Amino acid sequence: MENVMFELADRLKSLKEDKKQKELELRNINDMIFEVDAALSELMILKETQNFTRGGTTFCLTTSTKASAVAGLKDELYSKLREKGYEDLIHETINANSLSSFVKEQISENDNLLPSWLEGLVNVYEKNTVGVRRQSAAAKSR
Repeated sequence: MENVMFELADRLKSLKEDKKQKELELRNINDMIFEVDAALSELMILKETQNFTRGGTTFCLTTSTKASAVAGLKDELYSKLREKGYEDLIHETINANSLSSFVKEQISENDNLLPSWLEGLVNVYEKNTVGVRRQSAAAKSR
């Protein structure tokens, strides 16, 4: 019985060490993905290429609007959102995707400008990424 316990303990220790190593490898891979995605996005923008297919995979340039509260001004942002009737966005924190969608909508409704009441309270930037998906069988046969 004691032998089994020690074997399980050794196995658990080994698995936890493996997990730690794999998490480090994953972080490194994610860093590389970020760098290559940024470089490919930039090149596609320079070449004015919206999408292309290579090796049965379609690469699509996508742009999404992201927004976050300016550091140290979250309380002021929340006050303004409440004042303007958008308290439903506020929880303990504002979901980053919800805030981004809301800001994108506000910009759209304000002649493509950030409403003045949000200026200085949110950071707005465009993020380009490349979507990757397998080409469908029908598209391959064309």
